[in-house]
Amino acid sequence: MPTIYFLRHGETEWNALGRLQGARDIPLNARGREQAVHAAAVLADLFKRDGKDKTALPYVSSPLGRARMTMELVRGGLGLPPDDYSLDDRLREIGYGVWEGLTLAESEATDPGVYANRLADKWTVAPAGGETYAAVQLRMLDWYESVLTDTVAVAHGGTCRALMVALGMETPASAAELYIEQGAVYVFRDGRLARYS
Repeated sequence: MPTIYFLRHGETEWNALGRLQGARDIPLNARGREQAVHAAAVLADLFKRDGKDKTALPYVSSPLGRARMTMELVRGGLGLPPDDYSLDDRLREIGYGVWEGLTLAESEATDPGVYANRLADKWTVAPAGGETYAAVQLRMLDWYESVLTDTVAVAHGGTCRALMVALGMETPASAAELYIEQGAVYVFRDGRLARYS
């Protein structure tokens, strides 16, 4: 199977404030832009080590602005035309529905029953209008099975967790609690996962 060089988008103000973003289009903050530039350097080192031609790989991003801005900074950092990449809607972040824009504490105060159920089972419980991680896992598996060659992808923490479970690298319970680092590169290769930062 192809190797996936997976990057989470850089930090946004909502990340810094602990607000659930989901489908909301929140731009990178200054730290997020720095993280994207750092990720480009990490990626360049990985390409050198792996003997990869940076110009020969496909680059694909979530359609959300924070992922696209990260991709453009990464490509610029690699000396590539910033806007020469594709979009795939399957890489979009998990939707949080009515919780988008709220902190976890505000979500709990607004919707205590669903919050408690989701705390017990983050993989299959979603707020009203939102998605379950189980649904995101299915679309990430669909995306992964459509990838034909080694690929650079920029997406989100939720989609990274879902891909880990889809490929059998984590369980739903373990993945739900994982922190996905910004400014790092997660390499999915030969049934294994490694993080470089």
